[in-house]
Amino acid sequence: MSTEWTLICQLGDIPVLGSRRVTREHGMDVAVFRNSVDEVFALLDRCPHKGGPLSQGIVFGTHVACPLHNWSIGLCDGQASAPDEGCTPKFSVKLEDGAVYLKASELQGHATDLLRPIAGPARRKATV
Repeated sequence: MSTEWTLICQLGDIPVLGSRRVTREHGMDVAVFRNSVDEVFALLDRCPHKGGPLSQGIVFGTHVACPLHNWSIGLCDGQASAPDEGCTPKFSVKLEDGAVYLKASELQGHATDLLRPIAGPARRKATV
């Protein structure tokens, strides 16, 4: 295996219809998902709506339901299903001999500038 890909885990380390979080040195975590037919997908662990942790969502088919507001996010492309709109970055995944790999260059630099939105009331600066 070349250094183009980073070993993340074994397929069995990801629960069926669940996920595993991958921490990065820079940027938000990546969520690696496994569906019922052992397909593996990876998205930034952030719903495009309010920033919910997709890794805590429910996987069904090739989608994950955000745990905050039940938005359906496509695991293949990170796109929210209509009528909702928005997209979360996806990461390249490789499954080889039961091992799960993510593209090293994407882990290091893809979507590292994105932050989790802060949900809740807006904060105002105090005036003196």
